[in-house]
Amino acid sequence: MKFYVVLLFVFFCELLLQMGDCQRKEKRITQRNEKNKQKAVGQNKIRAIHKKFKLKSRKPRKERVFLDKDLKPTFIMTQVLDKGHFQKPAETLILTSGQPIELRCKGNNIGWTYPPYLNTSNHSRFSIVQQQKYSQLTVTNTRAADTGEYSCWVILCDGPECSKDDLRMGKTYIFVADASELFVPSTNYFDIIYLRSEGPSVIPCRVSTPLANVTLHREIPPQELPVDGSVISYDAKQGFVIHKPSLKQKGVVYCMARLQGIPQISSNYLLLYTEASSASPSASIAASSNAVAGGDQVNVTCTVVGDPDMQVNFTWKYPGQWDERPVILTEKWRLIDRNNGHTVRLSKSMLYIDDIETVDEGDYICIARNLIGETTVATQLYFY
Repeated sequence: MKFYVVLLFVFFCELLLQMGDCQRKEKRITQRNEKNKQKAVGQNKIRAIHKKFKLKSRKPRKERVFLDKDLKPTFIMTQVLDKGHFQKPAETLILTSGQPIELRCKGNNIGWTYPPYLNTSNHSRFSIVQQQKYSQLTVTNTRAADTGEYSCWVILCDGPECSKDDLRMGKTYIFVADASELFVPSTNYFDIIYLRSEGPSVIPCRVSTPLANVTLHREIPPQELPVDGSVISYDAKQGFVIHKPSLKQKGVVYCMARLQGIPQISSNYLLLYTEASSASPSASIAASSNAVAGGDQVNVTCTVVGDPDMQVNFTWKYPGQWDERPVILTEKWRLIDRNNGHTVRLSKSMLYIDDIETVDEGDYICIARNLIGETTVATQLYFY
């Protein structure tokens, strides 16, 4: 019995010793883990301080670009047939003289283009009325002169600045057929057409009906000019198009139209060939005499030779200008043919001084301007 008691006592003692040892081991492990954590934290701090970072440059952000080609245009024009009946107008309409034209375009701010003859016609026959949701163009008692393109567009405004909305538009070409007036009337009896080597030229023999047969004729020597579609072609909406202008085509021409065998003749057109380039004025200046004496009369002339279809404006600066010295300024221009047959525009501005005085001595400056730019030239008057 004592033996079993002793054995149990030894067993419990051994168990207690093991439990104490485990607790000490757990304590040591816990302390070791805490030390490792602190060490790890310390090491991380050291690494964070000494570690080299490579900064990545940020790529520029791409901006989205919205292109108009991604947007579908809207056709805003309708043709009024009668009360309550509308339709989208065809690309080309053919009416008979006397039929009304009624076109509507959607929008509360609409712009229009129409044949220029309507600007000079009776206003009771032509009107444009802007309503809240649409604009209506009306032409009554139509005639051949009303033939042409009619177009409209929405006007976009941002404050005082307005622009044309290219995505909301409408257009149609209307023939107003009149057998008694095959050619669309021109405001000029004699038109000048410039033939330029760099592009096509148009002889505007437009007709009021596409059914008319139109030919092109030279006046001297009298002959019909060939229309082969390559050098010269015909379009009822434009007229004769000269695709390859040349010097040999210059001269006076006219058009002849026939419908049901009855011929009609258009206005005359003067074809002039030019190779003058569109540039700033080529100017020169000269005085009738640079050396002057008191009481003399002097002309100072500024001359520009250039494109026959480009107007030139002149400005003068001269010694007596600030003292309101009286001078006479005159301008004139004319078309001339050079030796090579090319036509140019000769523009002149003349400054005339009567009874020269000492205040007139000095520099005379001429500034010639056109749509491209300006040129300054000068000459001097002095007493001898």
